[in-house]
Order: sequence, then structure tokens, then C-alpha cells
Amino acid sequence: MAMKKTDLEKNKALKLNNAMKLSTADRFGKAAAADPKLDRREQRKLDQAQGLVAFACKLNSELVEELKKRAATHPDGMSGLLDEVIKRGLAG
Repeated sequence: MAMKKTDLEKNKALKLNNAMKLSTADRFGKAAAADPKLDRREQRKLDQAQGLVAFACKLNSELVEELKKRAATHPDGMSGLLDEVIKRGLAG
């Protein structure tokens, strides 16, 4: 027996809703809990234990691009690179 147009549309909507529920299940389920990244509060506690303090400043865009290039290869990332550069600058 052939289905009515409205029944076909209802089935399409149910399939779409089910597909959407399944696609978000990984984001909010076990996969999110297994994420090794720390939340901001935990990261802040670790930074404070190491004596790190947030420091914001405005820099020239060309300088920022150069720092990003060098930080990509630096073992400690941007924070380690800036720490090293500032210490060398203050020592000299």
C-alpha cells in the first residue's frame, strides 16, 4: 500500500531527528569526558602552582606573526618562547 505524502514527510523528519541526536551523542557523551584538556579552573590552579601570572599587552601585528612562527618550533610554545626572549632582553 502506498503511503500518503504527509506520512512520507513525517518519516523523513523522524529520520533527520534521529540522525541529529546520534551526531551530537559523541560530543556530549563519553568522548567529551575522555578529553585530556583541563578546564579553565584546573589550568589556572596548575599555573598558579608554577608561579605563572597572566600578562596581556598590545604588540605590532608583524611582531606577533614572527612570534607565532618561532613558537611553533619552540618546545614550550608561545609562553616558553616569550619567557626566554624577555629574560634575555632584561639581562642585556
